[in-house]
Amino acid sequence: MTKEQLIEQIRLKKSFLCIGLDVDLDKIPEHLKELEDPIFEFNKQIIDATHHLTVAYKPNIAFYEAYGIKGWQSLEKTINYLNQNYPEIFTIADAKRGDIGNTSTRYAKAYFEDLSFDSITVAPYMGRDSVEPFLAFKDKFTILLALTSNAGGLDFQTLEYNDEQLYQRVLKTSLNYKNSENLMYVVGATRPEYFQKIRKIVPNHFLLVPGVGAQGGSLQDVCKYGLTDDIGLLVNSSRGIIYASNGTDFAEKASEKSLELQQEMKTILDAQ
Repeated sequence: MTKEQLIEQIRLKKSFLCIGLDVDLDKIPEHLKELEDPIFEFNKQIIDATHHLTVAYKPNIAFYEAYGIKGWQSLEKTINYLNQNYPEIFTIADAKRGDIGNTSTRYAKAYFEDLSFDSITVAPYMGRDSVEPFLAFKDKFTILLALTSNAGGLDFQTLEYNDEQLYQRVLKTSLNYKNSENLMYVVGATRPEYFQKIRKIVPNHFLLVPGVGAQGGSLQDVCKYGLTDDIGLLVNSSRGIIYASNGTDFAEKASEKSLELQQEMKTILDAQ
């Protein structure tokens, strides 16, 4: 998927919603646990109920790795189902990989070629040669962790260095990487006061914004400071949508929660 195709989908659906598929077997409805592959069945029903309201899905890879080979097979079936039935959807492997040289290339091949994700989250701490192998893949996006929403993110990300904070240095440095036009950045919704500074450095790149919903982030604040003429935002909600109910109506309730966010997004986009 290209950036232009993503923007087209956002305008078509009046939505820049990303739904996190963070599947915990302890939280899914009991009736699904009797099935051969409860994780995939849960995802399938969530996807079928919400695909018209969202432009992206983001499986957090840890929730699949935790179940060993069966979890990996569920992930593979989920991404295949998305790519075959809803090819207009932007897919994000939330893997937070980060290593150098051939190792990064192998991670990229696993997610971009074998699983056919459109993008992957990457930790930038090891620098250029840990990021550029991901950027070498045509029409694939690398989403760098820039300013995260967790409390511990402030341990390092906002440290001052030569009159700028570390996350700002990450943003500026990454713009010099080869194929940097294929970069996106993770910026937490619980840090809305930073969006103005971020937009001065990366005015046209997409930001993946977790933290709206269960973590308390405000969609209005995010859009006030982060929205661009080309939208430039993918706002993620995971638990608030997929665990809206743990009964047989879980997919219907997920759709209702997604619709609430989509309608709020539509109002914002219509006012642009």
